[in-house]
Amino acid sequence: MKLGTKRLSAFDLVIAVGGLALVLLAAQNLGSALAALRGEGTWGTFTAHRVECVQHPGHEQCTWLGEFRAGGQVRPEVAFYGADREAFVPGQTARAFDTGRRGHVYGPGGSNEWIMVVLLLVAGLGLAARPVIRLRRGTARTAEAAGAPRAPGD
Repeated sequence: MKLGTKRLSAFDLVIAVGGLALVLLAAQNLGSALAALRGEGTWGTFTAHRVECVQHPGHEQCTWLGEFRAGGQVRPEVAFYGADREAFVPGQTARAFDTGRRGHVYGPGGSNEWIMVVLLLVAGLGLAARPVIRLRRGTARTAEAAGAPRAPGD
């Protein structure tokens, strides 16, 4: 289909670039998010060292930091995903797995991070497609106004 003379605005281009940035962000995290969902990775032991908490209006967000050991591999200063203030005491160990995500390991329950990653991917694709959809609609309206027959499927 030949596009009409309707031009994209700077706003359309900014929206499309923002959408592509969201797609890239989601794509970078999709592999580890799906691995965390399925419980796939290198299994080992997480030893809790300390908890760090941030106060937000209405709630508190805490992260346990510690050491992950799997075989001969040791990862110091990693966070145990999804652990709240009461999840550990310093020195306590728990079974965990490493998906390769920098700075995080996961407990046996895995993670629901994939939901946010998929939402980012869908939002990014929608924003990136917006200018193309606007151009197609504008071209179809221009053709109708000029009395030109519409192509099948338009």
